[in-house]
Amino acid sequence: MKFVPKVVAAAALAGSALVAVPAHAATAYTPEGVCGAGFARVADGAKPVKDGKDTYGYVYLMYNRRTGYNCVVTIKTSYYRTPTYTTAMLRVQGSKPVTDAGKFKYYAGPVKLKAAGRCVAYWGTIRNTRIDFAEAKGGRATFGNCK
Repeated sequence: MKFVPKVVAAAALAGSALVAVPAHAATAYTPEGVCGAGFARVADGAKPVKDGKDTYGYVYLMYNRRTGYNCVVTIKTSYYRTPTYTTAMLRVQGSKPVTDAGKFKYYAGPVKLKAAGRCVAYWGTIRNTRIDFAEAKGGRATFGNCK
């Protein structure tokens, strides 16, 4: 089940000038809200999902100290409100990766795995809507955050 979005205005009227709101402000999703209570961002736990110079969103690694679970979510800042192929992947060292993938409007995930005392890698992708279907990628392919 996906997190229900809050409505955020894409632009604000300031005096008589139209002022654009940054792309990241157009979506009200946070990794804390998607992963749930008790999850907090880890050091090195936010990576841009990029295609060249273009950033399509961010992939986040979260950890819950009480439960020992990690959580990964990829949140779009481009192509939001439009279903585009988006993934969130989490891999616990010694195990196969687990991925949430599909055509999502706002984010992929959460992917949650128990990882207390083990290292993890995480990754996210977001495809654009143009004919070339370029895929932005980001995350950390090497294992870290060994708690």
